[in-house]
Amino acid sequence: MKLANRLHNLGTENAFEVLNEVHRLQASGHNIISFAIGEPDFDTPENIKQAGIQAIKENYTHYSPSAGILPLREAIANHIAGTRNISVSPDEVVVTPGGKPIIYYVLHALVNPGDEVIYPNPGFPIYESVIRFVGGVPVPAPILEDKDFSLDTEQLQQLITPKTKLIILNSPHNPTGGMLTATDLKNIAQLACRHDLWVLSDEIYSRIIYDGTFASISSLPGMQKRTIVLDGFSKTYAMTGWRLGYGVMNKKLATHIARLVTNCESCTNTFVQYGGIEALTGPQESVTDMVNEFKARRDLIVAGLNSIPGFSCKTPNGAFYAFPNVTEACELLGLSGSKALQQYLLYNANVAVLPRSAFGAKNTGETQEYLRFSYATSRDNIVKGLEHIERAIRTGRKLTVITA
Repeated sequence: MKLANRLHNLGTENAFEVLNEVHRLQASGHNIISFAIGEPDFDTPENIKQAGIQAIKENYTHYSPSAGILPLREAIANHIAGTRNISVSPDEVVVTPGGKPIIYYVLHALVNPGDEVIYPNPGFPIYESVIRFVGGVPVPAPILEDKDFSLDTEQLQQLITPKTKLIILNSPHNPTGGMLTATDLKNIAQLACRHDLWVLSDEIYSRIIYDGTFASISSLPGMQKRTIVLDGFSKTYAMTGWRLGYGVMNKKLATHIARLVTNCESCTNTFVQYGGIEALTGPQESVTDMVNEFKARRDLIVAGLNSIPGFSCKTPNGAFYAFPNVTEACELLGLSGSKALQQYLLYNANVAVLPRSAFGAKNTGETQEYLRFSYATSRDNIVKGLEHIERAIRTGRKLTVITA
């Protein structure tokens, strides 16, 4: 079968590969506790579900404008204006089926073959995947544990060359739960303005914060015109399966992004967009309750991880991920790295996590090993999962492989 060469540059999201293995093991009778997938375990709030149902009943089942229905774009513009302290027009909003299309379309719209794109590493794997797919050159910017999983902006400055076109930011950050500080954002903004760079700011976890307040680089002087804000409904409102996200950008770029939507999926599901209006304009207590529960789970899992031999875990400020350093655990078990430890825990402790390698290759000079835990699961599962892990670490059994 003759395939296009570009397909060899396309990566994947390893969380779904691990999820497939979890399902296979569960089907064969294994009780797996999963910390692998980044999806809230809450149901979509009832008022949002009813808004979607009502939209179907009122026959909002036809095409919508490629950029999204005007009432939703107005609601998004008002939301972004209020939370980022900037003036936003509905013409600067493009609605997409999930947040990933914004990554995909922005990179297609801005990056020529050979252009360099700086992205966080470790980071959401789709960044690097699509950069390579469009012919760009991915330039990893290390996310550092000794900076509480933030960027070293002095090091970032050294990564910028005449070929740099775009910087991708993600705060709160997947997989570490770290956040960029106000000083970080100010320094990055100065670099972007000085070198005339675009910034894609992935703010999908902006409402899931436990300590401090959220800040967007789009709010800083000179940055709104060169920043694409990516946000959506999946994490905040437990709407992952609804597939509803959006980008906010200058009007000229928004026109081009909407044209890419026209060429690909025509538009986002129309009645789903009415659910989005209700999410933004309706009661917000469900968000507060969910974040409070995530905070309790965060405290539980961090304390538990730090009690396991060979694990050391910083307390994340946002999102719902813990990113423990497991270098000593790998050494205790004689394992070659986080991938081997991830396999060991899956097959010997019945616990699914993701290895550091699921979020990009190690940076130059990086020697530490990490695992990602999504604590978007019940407190009971967290307690049981940590007990299984501690038992497996203490007993130190050799890696066995379960086959179908």
